[in-house]
Amino acid sequence: MAPSMESQGQDQLEGSINNGNASVNTIPVALTDEVPQKSRITVVGSGNWGSVAAKLIASNTLKINSFHDEVRMWVFEETLPSGEKLSEVINRTNENVKYLPGIKLPKNVVADPDLEDAVKDANMLVFVTPHQFMEGICKRLVGKIRKDAVAISLIKGMEVKREGPCMISTLISEILGTSCCVLMGANIANEIAVEKFSEATVGYRENKEIAEKWVRLFNTPYFMVSAVQDVEGVELCGTLKNVVALAAGFVDGMEMGNNTKAAIMRIGLREMKAFSKLLFPSVKDNTFFESCGVADLITTCLGGRNRRCADAFARNGGKRSFDELEAEMLQGQKLQGVSTAKEVYEVLRHRGWLELFPLFATVHEICSGRLAPSAIVEYTEHSARLPLLESPAHLS
Repeated sequence: MAPSMESQGQDQLEGSINNGNASVNTIPVALTDEVPQKSRITVVGSGNWGSVAAKLIASNTLKINSFHDEVRMWVFEETLPSGEKLSEVINRTNENVKYLPGIKLPKNVVADPDLEDAVKDANMLVFVTPHQFMEGICKRLVGKIRKDAVAISLIKGMEVKREGPCMISTLISEILGTSCCVLMGANIANEIAVEKFSEATVGYRENKEIAEKWVRLFNTPYFMVSAVQDVEGVELCGTLKNVVALAAGFVDGMEMGNNTKAAIMRIGLREMKAFSKLLFPSVKDNTFFESCGVADLITTCLGGRNRRCADAFARNGGKRSFDELEAEMLQGQKLQGVSTAKEVYEVLRHRGWLELFPLFATVHEICSGRLAPSAIVEYTEHSARLPLLESPAHLS
């Protein structure tokens, strides 16, 4: 009878001992502890917020051993007025001179204009691009990312398809076959870039361990990150607050005062909560009290790009388009609120909910030119219907 593999291994070990050659090297490699692989990070996007995210992440990868030092950042290539390529200037000067001028990025941030090359080695993907480009980007990445890759979305917006609304985190998961968390919060990028204190919320589904890894990657003394098990709630807060910020901007542009603006913000928060819970009953009430909820709403209604452009729109009596204002005021950045308002309106219209969400509906109708900016305060005509928002059962 042939000796077993176990007895053969024992005989070999005893032979080594008998020959006086025994050492730790005679123990099979499989029995030694494996050195854990360091996670590699790629930031997909290099606008204002994408560059700030890369700055945050790169400062931590240098300090935390579980992450590889280098942070790749995919850059949608542009030719600057100087004739130089944006990615080349970023790598030469450690500064995104177009979208985050005056702020030095850590030297371990490497700009890469080739999307596939930028992601090929990464097992942690950070998506931070305008939401309307995400489906195309994800389709380009099918079969190009590591099988063990996980993702996080910093993108505020949704896709509205024939079958209904699709959150960006869901889009990423479905197209790329990877789990996807989200990070949202009261995060005006230029303030974080100069290291003023702020907070953010990571939303996750089931795997708390992955969520905690994202928290470690982003958390700094001036950027405090916490995690909640509510992807849809966190993501919808970050998406819908841009619609409310447009309303706040209309109020500012019409010089209606702080009382009116506070009322708009309160009604907006109420509609955010009701809309979120109607679409996803699993959304948790407490999520609206995290940084991604009321804090993000407040800061966006006070100082975000959506508020600023809506203010200018109202001051011009709605005679200048948002496309024109975006090009003039945002230096290449994208205005998310207008497209999100349209997408939310489509959901409301399709489901027969328009009268139940008067603020959301009115914002889109102002943006599309069907109503004047002053119409933002006429929502009170529908106030008798607002109690329905507290009970989704009325809409079933």
